[in-house]
Amino acid sequence: MAILRAGPSFRTGAGTRAMLASPGLVLFALFFFLPLGFVLAEALTGGTHGMRTLFALRPFWTGLVNSLVLGVLAAAISLAIGLAVALRLARMAERPRLAWQFLIALPLTFSGLIVAYGFILAFGRAGFVTLLLERIFGVDPVAFSQAVYSPYGLAFVYAYYLVPRVVMMLTPVLVNFDTAQLAAAESLGASRLRTLMDILLPQLKAPMISAFALVAAVAIGAYGTALALVGTQVNILPLQLFTMVSDAGSDFAVTATLGLVLAALCTLVMGLGEWAGKGR
Repeated sequence: MAILRAGPSFRTGAGTRAMLASPGLVLFALFFFLPLGFVLAEALTGGTHGMRTLFALRPFWTGLVNSLVLGVLAAAISLAIGLAVALRLARMAERPRLAWQFLIALPLTFSGLIVAYGFILAFGRAGFVTLLLERIFGVDPVAFSQAVYSPYGLAFVYAYYLVPRVVMMLTPVLVNFDTAQLAAAESLGASRLRTLMDILLPQLKAPMISAFALVAAVAIGAYGTALALVGTQVNILPLQLFTMVSDAGSDFAVTATLGLVLAALCTLVMGLGEWAGKGR
C-alpha cells in the first residue's frame, strides 16, 4: 500500500500561518487586551489608591469568601451530576446520544434572567415545587424559598447551566474509553463500584479537574442569574462590581481594581485546573 506524503500544497510557511491567525489576533486585541488596558489604566489612577481602598473594605473579603464557596459548591454539584449523565450517555448508540446531548445543551442558550425566573416559578415562595412539598411533607414555604435565595440555593441554580458544560467535556472522553478494562476487572471478581473507583475515575482525573475548574470559574464570575434571583442581598464579588458600576458616585479606581481582581481570580482558577490536569 502506498503511503501518502504531504506535498508542497499541504505545507504552510510562517507567513501564511501568521496571515491566517491575524483576524483572530485582531479581534482578541480589540475585545480583550484593549479593554483590559483601559481598566488597568483606570485602576492605577492615583497609584495604589484603588488597591489599598479595596483591600481595606471588609465587604470585599466577605464577598471573596462567598464567591469562592459558591464556585466550589456549584462546581462540585455540577461535576457529580455531569459525570453520572456522561457515563449514561457514553453507553448509548450514537444517534440517541447526539439527541440527548442537544437537549442537555439547551440551558446554555438561556439568559440568566430566564433561568432565575424559572427557578422562582418552581422553587419560590409560591412556586409549584414549594407548594407541592408543603402539601405532601408540610414543608414551610417561607423557609424553603429563603434557602433558594441563599448562596447554597445559588449553587443549585448555577448547576442548571453548569451541568451541560461538564457533560459536553466528559462525554467524548468516556465514549473513547476502553471499556475492556472494566470488563476484565469484573471478570476477575471486582464489583462495579470497585472498577469505577480503581480503573475509570483515576484515568478521568485530568478531564474532571479541567471541567471542575472551568465551571468553578464560570460560577465565580457570573452575575446575571444571581442579580435576577437575589438582587444584591447576597454578597459576592460580581454583584459588588455591578453595584459599583451602576453607582455614578463610585470610586472608579476601586471599581476597576475589583474588576481586575475578579478577572484574575477566574483566570487563576482555570489556570490551576489546567496545570493540575496536565500533571496527572
